[in-house]
Amino acid sequence: MWQLLATACWVLLLGPIYGCKKGSITNPEANMNISQIISYWGYPCEKYDVVTKDGYILGTYRIPHGRRCPRKTAPKPVVYLQHGLIASASDWICNLPNNSLAFLLADNGYDVWMGNSRGNTWSRKHLKLSPKSSEYWAFSLDEMAKYDLPATINLIIEKTGQEQLFYVGHSQGTTIAFIAFSTNPELAKRIKIFFALAPVVTVKYTRSPIKNLTTLSRRTIKSRLDVYLAQSPAGTSVQNMLHWAQAVNSGQFQAFDWGQPDQNMMHFHQLIPPLYNVTEMEVPTAIWSGGQDILADPKDVEDLLPKIANLIYYKAIPYYNHMDFYLGQDAPQEIYQDLIKLMEECLQNKTHFFL
Repeated sequence: MWQLLATACWVLLLGPIYGCKKGSITNPEANMNISQIISYWGYPCEKYDVVTKDGYILGTYRIPHGRRCPRKTAPKPVVYLQHGLIASASDWICNLPNNSLAFLLADNGYDVWMGNSRGNTWSRKHLKLSPKSSEYWAFSLDEMAKYDLPATINLIIEKTGQEQLFYVGHSQGTTIAFIAFSTNPELAKRIKIFFALAPVVTVKYTRSPIKNLTTLSRRTIKSRLDVYLAQSPAGTSVQNMLHWAQAVNSGQFQAFDWGQPDQNMMHFHQLIPPLYNVTEMEVPTAIWSGGQDILADPKDVEDLLPKIANLIYYKAIPYYNHMDFYLGQDAPQEIYQDLIKLMEECLQNKTHFFL
């Protein structure tokens, strides 16, 4: 079911603008995996398998330095990038190097890591369970926040020797961060700044993607359509889609409702799913939102902002929709240059954002 929904969304987003005919591929990256795309543009690439406490194996990618940076230098500040719903790490490298956040960060002296949520194209393995089994797919964003993020961030800390890192999330990548950083104080201490692009917490005002995701700007796509379609949608579980449906119906930021009191009791030690409280998160947070974003609706973002205890930066981009944050040709000017500036200011004065 989710494949049908995801495909319909992408057809509505892209089809009316340019269409996609067989044999129309013009960019060689459309036939490449993540490692190949990174190498194609001349960047170093490392791949790691992260094993979560509940046995999922997540494909995690690293660009340790930029194209013109020497290999052996002092430890670089670390940035972790987390994609959104039905997406993958390819989001951060799907444009040209001067337009892709992962490449720009690497060229600016950062050690860049990109995660993949359980169940997507690059994270579809488990120590015991088969993806053909229903047990494998019994997860939603709750488990991504509880298991995926801690496991991935702990591996990054182990491999880099850094005590803290910068976190950049888009869409669902912000959702699981809000959950993890508000419920896991030890994990939250590992984050220098949380950069939230198109943040999604509640979806009380969101509009149907099937009916309304038809406004992707032409400047977003240009000649990169084949690369976008080759990498997305990358997949997730039906349960995760159901979790989002529950959020639309309830208007609450809440854990997945397993449908039966005994199941909820087993998972949460209470009869109804717990609410997530964003106000308990103390991580310094910077937010960018879009005025034309029908998933991270401006009204939902407006409700979110007062709940963030340590909001250090906020920018609304009136003409941006949900995908412009990583596909937009002007994203470096609208977002990335300020994002990098905030990182540099933090590194120069480590206590600045905690006062």
